[in-house]
Amino acid sequence: APPPPALAPPSPDGGPPDRGPRSDRAPKIYTRTGDAGFSSTFTGERRPKGDRIFEALGATDELSSAIGLAGEFSSEKGHTFVEQLHKVQCMLQDVGSNIATPLSSAREAHLKRTSFSEKPVLELEQWIDSYSEQLPPLRAFILPVGGKSSAALHFSRAVCRRAERCVVPLVQAGEADPNVAKYLNRLSDYLFVLARYAAMKEGKEEKIYVKPEP
Repeated sequence: APPPPALAPPSPDGGPPDRGPRSDRAPKIYTRTGDAGFSSTFTGERRPKGDRIFEALGATDELSSAIGLAGEFSSEKGHTFVEQLHKVQCMLQDVGSNIATPLSSAREAHLKRTSFSEKPVLELEQWIDSYSEQLPPLRAFILPVGGKSSAALHFSRAVCRRAERCVVPLVQAGEADPNVAKYLNRLSDYLFVLARYAAMKEGKEEKIYVKPEP
């Protein structure tokens, strides 16, 4: 099947992704085109579903879902950073579009629609610096706890690290933009800092790793 609509680039006029001739009937969710174990990249290549491109797409999708859950917990606590998390989820759609467009088969039209700049990376760095300045120094390893918001953000960080590990080989092979890997790297740092910040704002104690007695 082609990449899911959420991962496909928008149409040139800013509307939903191009999906061929319009119809008054709602499209079916299932297409049956992937039943043989193959799927399509945005450039039209048919590759096995176990291809590392689809592994990276899947990890990115999981990451966005994990962040969505963290956002829901954080919203219940009134955290003001929830809008940032929503923006991150939108950026992950662009990450997916870039991953789904292997540079080895991309035409100029594909590249224009799925390029990924360094600007989002720099924005993450600004957010990281802003929250870090408000946190106490980190002097020991902490466990991924600290309330539901914090724990969900820590979980998102772990998923982000896996997504980064899936993307790096694509970048090294020249199939994805290096800025995509940079974004995921900074995003994991952002989620870590944000998890600590959420725990602090909620008055939750950070639990420190203690080596068990032999």
